[in-house]
Amino acid sequence: MIYLVFLGMLGLVLGLVAVASNPSPYFAAFGLVLAAVCGCWVLVELGVSFLSLVLLLIYLGGMLVVFAYSASLAAEPYPEAWGSLSVFIYVMFYLFVVIFGYIYFDCSVSLEFLFTNYNTEFCVFGYDWGGISMMFSFGGHFLMFSGWVLLLTLFVVLEVIRGLSRGSLRAV
Repeated sequence: MIYLVFLGMLGLVLGLVAVASNPSPYFAAFGLVLAAVCGCWVLVELGVSFLSLVLLLIYLGGMLVVFAYSASLAAEPYPEAWGSLSVFIYVMFYLFVVIFGYIYFDCSVSLEFLFTNYNTEFCVFGYDWGGISMMFSFGGHFLMFSGWVLLLTLFVVLEVIRGLSRGSLRAV
């Protein structure tokens, strides 16, 4: 199980390096999806299955919207791909920064402390159910406010992209 968490964290770092090093949104979207899937994979391995599923669905939905918007703004005929020299230089630079940070901050701590007293054979409830119930019981006002803000944001975005009264909010 520790090896699977290590592979998930490695995929998360590689996905984030892919996002940071690629100037084209077409190829950086793959890095975002890889980072989201590997981050949720680490959460599943640590016993937070429901929260990781919710995060994956919400995060991938948000990334789909951001990708569609950025791809429409940066519609370049010949985007820089993974084999480009500038992208390779960026990847090497970011990997050097990650390795240097690992050595400088002495991140040689073992991950075994995450798995102590963790027994999945006799576990009836997941560890994330308590947090979900607390969010819905004490955070109801925040959830209502967040929904209202998202609805207002939707109308603002639709009004901004309306153009010359030819959009989704045109007068009938």
